[in-house]
Amino acid sequence: MTHTRYAFIKAGWHSDIVDQALVGFQQVIPADSIDVFDVPGAFEMPLAAKNLAQTGKYAAITAAALVVDGGIYRHDFVAQAVVSGLMQAGLETDVPVLSVSLTPHHFQETDHHTKIYREHFVLKGREAAEAALKIGSFRQQVNA
Repeated sequence: MTHTRYAFIKAGWHSDIVDQALVGFQQVIPADSIDVFDVPGAFEMPLAAKNLAQTGKYAAITAAALVVDGGIYRHDFVAQAVVSGLMQAGLETDVPVLSVSLTPHHFQETDHHTKIYREHFVLKGREAAEAALKIGSFRQQVNA
């Protein structure tokens, strides 16, 4: 029996929030079908996704990060580079690369914001898993 594998990349910054995307992902796709990889931050995710896609082991790759505004507008450039890089990795390798990389306009490290974003990342993780399954079905239809 073939076991479909999925890769899940997590950025280390704000891991208490970002890790919740994996929780949501595992609510849809069984944990024993997922290989989890940690990278330092969001900027490292596109290359990691490309490297993982090139192995041919994964039906889809999901990358999760929280890129926050540190007050110097750097986050806009990082977020754009990350999302573009993830898309490029998928296009170059023909492996779906999904993003749970969020860039909130207003994030403060308060209990209130942390709770909101932790819950939001669970939801986004579930949505990414559902998208991974749907794109897999689409690809099977196209290749049938």
